[in-house]
Amino acid sequence: MEVSDPVPKEREILIKVHATTVNRTDDGFLRASPFIARFFTGLLRPKNRILGSEFAGRVEAAGKDVTSFKPGDRVFGFAEFTAHAGYLTMTEYGAVASIPDGMTYKEAAPMSEGAHYALNFIRKAGIQAGQQVLIYGATGAIGSAALQIVKAIGAEVTAVCDSKNIDLIKSLGADEVIDYTRQDFTRSEKTYHVVFDAVGKSSFRQCKPLLRKGGIYVSTDLGPFAQNPFLAIFTPLFGGKKVLFPIPVIDQEMIQYLKDLAESGRFKPVIDRRYSFEQIPEAFQYVNTGQKTGNVVITLDPEDTTRH
Repeated sequence: MEVSDPVPKEREILIKVHATTVNRTDDGFLRASPFIARFFTGLLRPKNRILGSEFAGRVEAAGKDVTSFKPGDRVFGFAEFTAHAGYLTMTEYGAVASIPDGMTYKEAAPMSEGAHYALNFIRKAGIQAGQQVLIYGATGAIGSAALQIVKAIGAEVTAVCDSKNIDLIKSLGADEVIDYTRQDFTRSEKTYHVVFDAVGKSSFRQCKPLLRKGGIYVSTDLGPFAQNPFLAIFTPLFGGKKVLFPIPVIDQEMIQYLKDLAESGRFKPVIDRRYSFEQIPEAFQYVNTGQKTGNVVITLDPEDTTRH
């Protein structure tokens, strides 16, 4: 599909996209699954002709009133429904920041989508240093980011994954690993301040015994019979174990936070596979299998290995 290159307004920057990703959200919007996605993407037909949310690229032009960026700057960020394109525009105050020194575009592209979901849940749950946190689905884009962010905060993490990813999860800093192919994590005798289901495959009922008094359960999914938003309303009223279901938001402060973590060596997005832009249908097919580890990166400029 051919579209005209966008033109930046006074406070906007024009970015040439060098790398982007395909993630679960993109796949859900493409397939309008679950059905509730249609209320955001179009009830009968798609409202947006372009998908993609996170990107890394170079500033090509800047509006006359832009002061934060200039042409030639290498940037990454989050721009919903525009990233699967050669160019995009966004306000200089949007969810965009300069790429950390030493990172290529392909390494920087997956820095925001899964990580911003993780950061929203972590902040809403109020996770603090010294707390015990269990992360179910620690190998996905959200889970692998959550593991690193929670460790950076100073909490202790028990990560749940499959056998083939145990070494990866340990390398990301997990204090303890549960192999779900050998052990049902919901039967663990250990208890936690927070249980974070990063893949949406558990339920509050299953995980409630794992929670300490006043403990918190958060999930990236609506849950069985779409119960999690309702539980998030009612469980806090009783002062005991509760469900939180925050609506994710993203802004420049969050992007800068992730950049700072990456620069300090405490956050590095996990990359599973890389595809060229021409192979994006194959990337969607792979993401739809539900088997990806970390992120799937799309390169619009596969020869670019620029590091600064």
